[in-house]
Amino acid sequence: MHALAVLDPELPVLDTALLKRYDRPGPRYTSYPAAPQFTTAFGPCEFREHAARSNERTVPRPLSLYLHVPFCFSPCFYCGCNRLITRDTVQGVHYVRQLLHEIALVAPLFDRGREVVQLHLGGGTPNFLGAETLEWLIEGLGKAFTFSRAPTRDYSIELDPRTVPPDYAPALARLGFNRVSLGVQDFDPEVQRAVNRLQSTDQTLDLIDACRDSGFRSVNVDLIYGLPRQTPAAFRRTLRMVMSARPDRLAVYGYAHLPGLFKAQRHIDATTLPSAGQRLELLRLAVEELSAGGYRYIGMDHFALPDDELVQAQEAGSLQRNFMGYTSHAGCDLVGLGVSAISHVCQNFRELKKWEAALAAGQLPVWRGLALSDDDRVRAAVIAQLMCQGVIDIGAIEARYGIDFATYFGAALARLKPHVADGLVGIAAGRITVTPTGRLLLRSIAMCFDAYLKVAPPAEAQRTPFSRVI
Repeated sequence: MHALAVLDPELPVLDTALLKRYDRPGPRYTSYPAAPQFTTAFGPCEFREHAARSNERTVPRPLSLYLHVPFCFSPCFYCGCNRLITRDTVQGVHYVRQLLHEIALVAPLFDRGREVVQLHLGGGTPNFLGAETLEWLIEGLGKAFTFSRAPTRDYSIELDPRTVPPDYAPALARLGFNRVSLGVQDFDPEVQRAVNRLQSTDQTLDLIDACRDSGFRSVNVDLIYGLPRQTPAAFRRTLRMVMSARPDRLAVYGYAHLPGLFKAQRHIDATTLPSAGQRLELLRLAVEELSAGGYRYIGMDHFALPDDELVQAQEAGSLQRNFMGYTSHAGCDLVGLGVSAISHVCQNFRELKKWEAALAAGQLPVWRGLALSDDDRVRAAVIAQLMCQGVIDIGAIEARYGIDFATYFGAALARLKPHVADGLVGIAAGRITVTPTGRLLLRSIAMCFDAYLKVAPPAEAQRTPFSRVI
């Protein structure tokens, strides 16, 4: 299959009325089908069968490992992640012991020759684990799986700049990590107090310097728009302060206020949240400031410098998305380890006690999942092209899956007509192409091709509503 054309580098045009019309809840499409479609009918037995089939490929795919560390020292009120609040670091030691038990159960399911080319520790706060505990975990992981030694390998970890000791960055480098992602969200003191995350600029900038001094090849910074008490003027200061450190990548997420689902968010005064129009202004500000600062808009909420691997992958047509976001490592099988961790086709138990109980019984802690159908694979390919390249190559999809696109996706194309009429996508020369304005509504466009949105989600997924697309 030939490489697709990359997204138009022209800045998106924010038509407020238009964006408001399409701003409704929808999947983030880090996978298709989206995780809320997973069901408990898929369990440990089905995961073993999936792993066995993945080993039987003519050319087995390399592995991407995600390890979830759920502990945080204090709660951030905006957070929707699966985390446990404690200052008892002994719990981290106990957790790693259990995690190594899970690794011992999972690793033998995959051929040892399948190298781990991507590793990511998320949370929670992964640096809750002290350097010695983390070394214990990585050594155990390296004994169970085959770590790639290629310079292109991607071994990353999320860090909270408020709780990283001075010698932590060098220790991470010695363990093989070469990428870090730092949580910032907003530097404005009023916003920080409203979300219970007081974090100085010095803490963040000093950690960026320490990571670079330790030889990390890439630094990512996370920001959030739509937080309580956020204003355009203060958010502009945050953006410019972050850009002064020239991180290689930035993720600028929209805050999803779901207090019925996430208890910590009940501490946020909803009357202090930006209105829908103000959220759009904050998004516009981020796009314009970062673009003016030399960053390329990858899509969704990700930006990167022109020489970054994400930009290069997008230009080559090999950019992909998984549960860790955009990635330059195409063609990997994602394996999640730890409480609530998500693999390509399943998710572990979200509750720590249930996860531990399964391991104590010698069982894989798989809670729910989904065996992909042929239709899932076709739609996943279409949605992946949209989310990563902003283009659907109709001829390539027809050739790969032996379908007539117009017939197969007749209902989807009918749902797409309003997007075409509103100038969000264009259809010509055998391609469906997202326009600059449409780039802000990739999720809405992808939803037209989502077969699961026509039916109610599984009963166990009802308590996992989607966030709004803007």
